Amino acid sequence: MSRRSQEARDFLVSRRAKITPEQAGLRRYGGQRRVPGLRREEVAILAGVSVDHYTRLEKGNLSGVSDSVLDAVAGALQLTEAERIYLFDLARAANAASSRRERPTAATIHPSLQRVLDAMTGAAAFVRNGRLDILATNLLGRALYSPVFDSPTRPTPAAPPNIARFHFLDPNGPDFFPDIDTSENTAVQLLRAEAGRRPHDKQLTDLIGELCTRSDNFARRWADHDVRSHRTGLKRFRHPVVGELAVSFDGMDLPADPGLTMTVYTTEPGSPDEERLRLLAVWAATELTPAPVAAPVSDPASHA
Repeated sequence: MSRRSQEARDFLVSRRAKITPEQAGLRRYGGQRRVPGLRREEVAILAGVSVDHYTRLEKGNLSGVSDSVLDAVAGALQLTEAERIYLFDLARAANAASSRRERPTAATIHPSLQRVLDAMTGAAAFVRNGRLDILATNLLGRALYSPVFDSPTRPTPAAPPNIARFHFLDPNGPDFFPDIDTSENTAVQLLRAEAGRRPHDKQLTDLIGELCTRSDNFARRWADHDVRSHRTGLKRFRHPVVGELAVSFDGMDLPADPGLTMTVYTTEPGSPDEERLRLLAVWAATELTPAPVAAPVSDPASHA
């Protein structure tokens, strides 16, 4: 079985295990059930497909499956929107030629986007790719993530700081992220979703392999096959300069740079968190140099 087929199989099996007959609206009859969630036959009934057809899908054979069947299976398994997208991404990879070349995500950003970041003086902002590499920040974003920038987990000084490496390979990770369990799950789930979108990304595959090898904690969470989107919410930090602060975050995909996301952190006006963020900005102005203007991306055609 290929790696992609194994991923499809494991994902469907893990989702099926999470749904009880009661949650699916099925009657539970007497006797001991040998599976923690739904049986294959029950998923097939709920999806309106034959047991043989669903069994073939759960064995990792998504080649040629129609969107309508995928939608039906997603409904039967009560997938979240992020999980549904991931299932479609797995099917898309199964139907693509094995030699398919993916256009790499940009390694830098446009100078105009750096100017947008720099214009945000009251908010911390940064741009990342799907591997959770931080590619650019404004000054306050650089200050907020200074422990990640200073982390020895960066392979080389020129390598972009990586949030996942910091989480799982830097001993300061749990202190910087007070909600460590949620934060670590989020990092893993974002990488899992990216792996579905970009199955041929060697840098991503290498990163996941490194983390699975060096961190049992990452490997355990990776085996859960959970995915999520990360658009808005509340995030807490325990910063070495200003202490604990809670910020609201909003993540926005960048259409001109496919695969890149801008995340902006703001605080409630008049709150202690706003004051701490302001103190961090004062510290940044005296202790950090402004973020350099990004060089043009190497493939202008991708932004036509």
